[in-house]
Amino acid sequence: MVVDRARVLIVDDEVDLREFVARALRGKGFDVDEAGTAEEGIDRLANGSHDVVILDIRLPGMSGIEALPKVREVAPACVAIVMTAYGSRELAWKAIELGAYDFFTKPFKIAELEIVLQRALERRRLERELRELRARIQDQYSFRNVIGGGPAMQEVFRVAAKVAPTASTVLVTGDSGTGKEMIAQAIHEASPRATRPFVKLNCVAIPEHLLESELFGHERGSFTGAVQRKLGKFELADGGTIFLDEIGDMSLTTQAKILRVLQEKEIDRIGGTAPIAVDVRVIAATNRDLIQSVREKRFREDLFFRLNVVHVYLPRLVDRREDLPLLVDHFIAKICARESIAPMRVAPEVMELFRSYDWPGNVRELENSLERAIVMADGDRVDLDSLPLHLQSRGKNDVLRVPEHTDNLDATLADIERDLIVDALVRAGGVQARAAEFLGINQRSLWHRVKKLRIDVRKLKRLAA
Repeated sequence: MVVDRARVLIVDDEVDLREFVARALRGKGFDVDEAGTAEEGIDRLANGSHDVVILDIRLPGMSGIEALPKVREVAPACVAIVMTAYGSRELAWKAIELGAYDFFTKPFKIAELEIVLQRALERRRLERELRELRARIQDQYSFRNVIGGGPAMQEVFRVAAKVAPTASTVLVTGDSGTGKEMIAQAIHEASPRATRPFVKLNCVAIPEHLLESELFGHERGSFTGAVQRKLGKFELADGGTIFLDEIGDMSLTTQAKILRVLQEKEIDRIGGTAPIAVDVRVIAATNRDLIQSVREKRFREDLFFRLNVVHVYLPRLVDRREDLPLLVDHFIAKICARESIAPMRVAPEVMELFRSYDWPGNVRELENSLERAIVMADGDRVDLDSLPLHLQSRGKNDVLRVPEHTDNLDATLADIERDLIVDALVRAGGVQARAAEFLGINQRSLWHRVKKLRIDVRKLKRLAA
């Protein structure tokens, strides 16, 4: 087997075995170094550029298990393979948890070791390609961690880069799942306030009677249950940025108090006796048409103008299909790195399906679909079978896969119905009204079916989060 002079370090205190393996690997075209202790091995790794380290678990002094974190520290790109004696498989699995790629048991055949080495080198190559790809995406097609190469997103990045160094209030609009929170955080991180807090509040996630306390805080004893002083989000964000998500759903009463903060740069704690000055940049977001809400007297016109100093509109994913390859590459790299999964590829038919799909859940739905596919995939490729059910059915001519034979039609239909409802709820982030829209049924009908099929909506909300 031809090897492109991959550099391997063998760390083992058994001299005869170490030299035998080194000779055999050199004969196969590898460039091999040797070390007799973990300390010596770490020193060689720190001063070399090794592709793979083969590390015995049982070594004098520092053990192989103890050495693994140091190996990752001094040579993060080097792939570690551990050797273990028969009966020490528990230690080997511990090594995998600490970052080793694979293990093999003594005694072993050189051919077996070579297969493991080739797999390790292939993983290293793919990881290097992913790092280069991510760097290229970050350099050319992103603003911080928000990805996009098409004209619509390039305009978003242009506006965001212009407004970031200022203290101006920003209004971010766009459908659910388009990345409003991400662009808000990116603006904060590119601003002079980057080292100060970025505090988030979803205005619809907090009941109206608790929202004022969340925003402005309260004094001890100011109402029943106020057993101690609480700082509100504006105080916690002092010197930094507050992100008010779904501000279009806020009551007119609370809107008036937000307007006062923007005008006076101060807040009043519930039960407090004096105003408190705050230095906070406000970035607000909504998926509603605020101009229409102003016309309908559901949103204050004066607050709208205070918020809309700089407007950033995030397009739907269906309107920026040209960004799909970039987004897919970015999310695969991100998910694989986070889950410690070897880098994966996307089958051509999956990419074709992605380009034809409408993505009602936008970028969030794409990321969640890829995460599910990566976890469920067999091998190193995302195929149609690993996608969520609603995408699988579209990829197979919109025909649901029904068993060729069933002894219980009612049970089979219930399983199919359950899969469709679960899929819709995950896509909708657990929000039943939105899931009902995806399914083309009314919310009451969905509620009855969820109850009948005993679907745990709270668990699905956590999955979609």
